[in-house]
Amino acid sequence: MKNFVILGGGYGGLTIAKELLDKHIPDNIQIILVDRMPFQGLKTEYYALAAGTVSDFDLRVHFPDEQRLIRRYGEVTSMDLENKMVHFQDGEPLSYDQLVIALGCTDRFHNTPGAEEYSCTIQSFNHTRQTYLRLNEIKPYGHVHIVGGGLSGVEIAAELRESRADLNITIMDRGERVLSAFPQRLSAYVHAWFKEHQVNALNHVGVSRIEPGAIYNHDEQITTDAVVWTAGIQPVKIVQDLAVPKDPQGRIVLNEYYQIPDHPEVYVVGDCASLPYSPSAQAAEVQGEQIAHIVRDLWKGHTPHPHPLKLRGTLGALGKKAGFGYGFMGSTSLRGRVPRLLKSGVLWKSKRHFG
Repeated sequence: MKNFVILGGGYGGLTIAKELLDKHIPDNIQIILVDRMPFQGLKTEYYALAAGTVSDFDLRVHFPDEQRLIRRYGEVTSMDLENKMVHFQDGEPLSYDQLVIALGCTDRFHNTPGAEEYSCTIQSFNHTRQTYLRLNEIKPYGHVHIVGGGLSGVEIAAELRESRADLNITIMDRGERVLSAFPQRLSAYVHAWFKEHQVNALNHVGVSRIEPGAIYNHDEQITTDAVVWTAGIQPVKIVQDLAVPKDPQGRIVLNEYYQIPDHPEVYVVGDCASLPYSPSAQAAEVQGEQIAHIVRDLWKGHTPHPHPLKLRGTLGALGKKAGFGYGFMGSTSLRGRVPRLLKSGVLWKSKRHFG
């Protein structure tokens, strides 16, 4: 038997597994899915778990119960690409014939003193649970500062406002506006929502360090009860340690088949892969679908013909009743109730393995 090993049961890894299981698998191939936990965490919704508006049970998607899918749970510590072995914190190493690296990302703290030690994050299920405890133990009228005005920062600021009307919430960004990657009109809409719901937005902020009970904007000390860090991501340390070519963001450079050029038996999907898009769940799923097609073609002895990745647009939430979207039907932007309903629909499908 040949081992087709998928490291990580997130959006990209699970998509590959489901796509392969939906079609014929050669009799000499066994698919092994490796993850720390026995379920997928819906990472796009971690902001709601941190704010306390959903439980962690609501964000669990159990892996497919397929006889052809072998599941192994454990903490991966390293990958030996030369000897085709995966090593674990506990248990025996796992050999592979083909490997998919789908291990996701971790926070990028930009060498900001105290950021890793004293801020809360939402990049893993465990860290998000800890963030929930920290935020919801703050006494009334406490101060929460969210560093990073991208999609994650905006969503957690809005959701926390809906969860804790008593808190003073400030979102801090180094740019001119939140959602700088989105059109100006969407940023203006979010700023207006923040103003209406008393979320303070500070722009042109340079976070120089974080200490217990304080965050610094350059040399200005600002008292705080909690800091939530959403100001950047990078591949996990295991991937950072791999001696393979990477792009300036630390993501692995791939060939046209999403393989590591010097190790064509190794595929990389999602946040660890160098793609022409910002890391996202949607990009990981779309890329995962293509990798599954490529793998099936190669199993059959055919030459794959991958096509350019096409994303369908981005949706964001402002609490449970409002939202925004961009990239649908060209440059059309959506604001208000409709994009929030669309985002809820996407979540419903994800929970039921519909992508």
